[in-house]
Amino acid sequence: MLERLFAIQARGSSVGTELLAGLTTFLTMAYIIIVNPAILAEAGMPHGAVFVATCLAAAGGSLLMGLLANYPIALAPGMGLNAYFTYTVVLGQGHSWPVALGAVFLSGLAFLALVATPARDLIITAIPRSLKLAISAGIGLFLGLIALKNAGIIVADPATLVTLGDLGRPAPLLAILGLVVMAALEARRVPGAILIGILLTAGAGMALGVSPFGGVVAAPPSLAPTFLAMEVTGAFDLGLATIIFAFLFVVLFDNVGTLVGLTHRSGLTDATGRIPGLGRVLIADAVAATGGAMLGTSPTTSYIESAAGIKAGGRTGLTAITVAGLFLLALLFSPLAASVPPYATAPALLFVACLMTGGLADIAWDDVTEAVPATLTALAMPLTFSIAHGITFGLISFAAIKLLAGRGREVGGTVWLLAAAALAHHLLAG
Repeated sequence: MLERLFAIQARGSSVGTELLAGLTTFLTMAYIIIVNPAILAEAGMPHGAVFVATCLAAAGGSLLMGLLANYPIALAPGMGLNAYFTYTVVLGQGHSWPVALGAVFLSGLAFLALVATPARDLIITAIPRSLKLAISAGIGLFLGLIALKNAGIIVADPATLVTLGDLGRPAPLLAILGLVVMAALEARRVPGAILIGILLTAGAGMALGVSPFGGVVAAPPSLAPTFLAMEVTGAFDLGLATIIFAFLFVVLFDNVGTLVGLTHRSGLTDATGRIPGLGRVLIADAVAATGGAMLGTSPTTSYIESAAGIKAGGRTGLTAITVAGLFLLALLFSPLAASVPPYATAPALLFVACLMTGGLADIAWDDVTEAVPATLTALAMPLTFSIAHGITFGLISFAAIKLLAGRGREVGGTVWLLAAAALAHHLLAG
């Protein structure tokens, strides 16, 4: 039966290898069950309900990917998008978290509609590579700023906006130690380096009396406070159009970028380099994103950490289904997730930020018409506390610079339309 469902032997794998690969992937991404509830709780969402929503969204998304697309790729609420949800949409712009969930739900529906049409390929191929790289790096810088703030390493300053915090306090020192541990473990190729770093940092803080310990295992909290709590009618407000677009844009390219990288790494592309069953994969992503909003979490996306499982030999959807089962098992560990303080999750955010900014190395820095828009995109995200603003700044500057440089033909009709819409939004909003 497993062979009929997953073609395990045909892809050069075995059931044991697939199970081990699923465990490996889970360990590398399990930090999200601690980090995601902590971030969304700052938006006023109930920590326990978000913990359950995170586990269920990750389990459901990974199960869909395994059964529908038969790929060894796991899903969970995306890093960066959860920060945008909390710090920009809710705390920055003053929207309630149910309205923000409504925006996530609508972006998921738009994603689902998009991937079912030829417009999917049009948009994916039209956006310049330099902007795609810059968006990923910008989200990384955004996460890095939040991480440094949560750890107390940087603090607000009326004269300089930010300045160095008091590094003599335990929290910043523990956060720095956690980052060093994560990086060292990752360099040694230890599975679950981020999760181990979080737990060691939290454990050290508890041992020193910096934060309390709330236990390890208990019955899962109630999902009721967030289940179907999204306010879709409120999200139809015109002021949320850019937010919905930002969620849609980032989820689309995050999924596509992750998918391309992982399928090439696992040898699942065909002879022409195309990805077989791309439509099914993206439909699984879109349904997972929509379902996550219904459960009560920020957008769900494919995880690049799936590369660890692929490296361990995972080649089929059984790997993703194994991850799904482990996320369901993780529902029993809500007290442990609630015990982890911000200074222990901050190094995880900062470590992910370091990995995401690596895309900047591949930008054509000797071409200012590519480098300047990319830089504006990446810088605008942390400095405006908005992924959406970074995307719009990049689109507008790319089109304008190319046009004035006499290279308008390189822009493309889709980018012209997106840039015009972004410019109109800023002018009307201003």
